Amino acid sequence: MKLNVVPAKTGTLWVRQGIRAFWKQPLALTGLFFMFMASMSILSIVPVLGSFLALMLLPAATLGLMAATREVELGKFPMPFILAAGFRTGADGKKNMIVLGLIYALCFVGVMGISTLVDGGGFASLYLVGGNLDVETVTDSDFQNAMWLSMMLYLPLSLVFWHAPALTHWHGVPVSKSLFFSAIACLSNWRAFLMFGVMWTGIFMGTTLIITLIGSLLGDGEFAAMALLPAMLMMASMFFSSTYYSFVDCFTSDTIYA
Repeated sequence: MKLNVVPAKTGTLWVRQGIRAFWKQPLALTGLFFMFMASMSILSIVPVLGSFLALMLLPAATLGLMAATREVELGKFPMPFILAAGFRTGADGKKNMIVLGLIYALCFVGVMGISTLVDGGGFASLYLVGGNLDVETVTDSDFQNAMWLSMMLYLPLSLVFWHAPALTHWHGVPVSKSLFFSAIACLSNWRAFLMFGVMWTGIFMGTTLIITLIGSLLGDGEFAAMALLPAMLMMASMFFSSTYYSFVDCFTSDTIYA
């Protein structure tokens, strides 16, 4: 296995490939993403450890969505059990995925912990435990500062874990090395990932704006609320499909993905 450095325009290719893969199996991939979100939500309501367990499963779940995209790419129909692909590769594979999940959850909680130094824990509590989000809370300067700080700290965390589950699952890379190689791949290809992020930001914002404008033209205040949820589910499914292609292009290997 070796690292590839790709041109900036490859980031736009990943987006197009993800969208193309989605439209090959739109119902299946949207359904899988909904199952992924539902599973995280159900776990999150478990008292005390629910949110932490949901965070632990996130790397494995995102790998499952990448594996589903690979199934579509091969002309197969992705079945629901594909979401558990990270735990179906023997004892070592399961151990690696659990360790990755534990590290991710601890790091994420650490990010939220740092944000409490800014607003006393309001943002972290809302994100991890839940609650009502009102105008007064959103406009509070400390809450906003905690939110932006969390986003800044989460960016390097996401880079470290972007490719790590796939490297561990498909290439058998040890956990520590998978985290290192993931970070190096993202930093080496920062131009492509910048284009990738810009395009997806534009797609999400553009879709929201179009739906809102249509609702205004129709004079139907409920149209946007009804249309945004399925639209966002579809967009999110396309996004996770596109992450598979970023992994494929960033690494070259003779290993056959399974």
